[in-house]
Amino acid sequence: MPAGPEATGNQQRPLLVALTGGIASGKTAVSDRLEKLGAVVIDTDLIAREVVEPGQPGLEALVAAFGSEILDEAGKLNRGEMRRRIFTDAASRKTLEQILHPLIVDQVTERINSERNAPYLLLVVPLLVETGLFTESDRIVIVDVPEAVQLQRLTNRDGLAAEHAERMLAAQASRRQRLEAATDVIDNSGDIKALDVQVNLLHQRLLEAARAKST
Repeated sequence: MPAGPEATGNQQRPLLVALTGGIASGKTAVSDRLEKLGAVVIDTDLIAREVVEPGQPGLEALVAAFGSEILDEAGKLNRGEMRRRIFTDAASRKTLEQILHPLIVDQVTERINSERNAPYLLLVVPLLVETGLFTESDRIVIVDVPEAVQLQRLTNRDGLAAEHAERMLAAQASRRQRLEAATDVIDNSGDIKALDVQVNLLHQRLLEAARAKST
């Protein structure tokens, strides 16, 4: 999938930075900090929720593909039921992606085109490596933690059973696969102070890259 269009005329789009990482790696902690430093954040998870709201074409297409059983009593998407289906059936996951990914790309492209004056755009894509979405971004930042830390956070913080947490990790790209895609890595296995130092340094690197892109 393309990262997003270049601007027409003489004006380029800002530097496009994709942020990803495994579950419980701390992507939100990093994106929140970069946003406070001045980055414009586009969260594909939020967009994915918006395109399946009642009355949106995304929800209508999902109902056509999976049946009304995926709706709750209020006519909204039953996310638990949808997650169960795509978690247990690869064909269902592929169908979901074929429906939602073009809608997400369209919305992201529209937002990219509306943010011409941002220092850089931070595109949060939790499953970037798994889906291939926006891998053509100018930079790819991986929030990295060892799998043992992910499991600890999922079981202690989120209260998941160890077996369930292990299945969730197995369903995602491996740590090695994510790191191979990275241009920048944030190690979030330490404390808050260590994270802040890394994020501040990353922000400066991204500003420098944005300036170089604009010249």
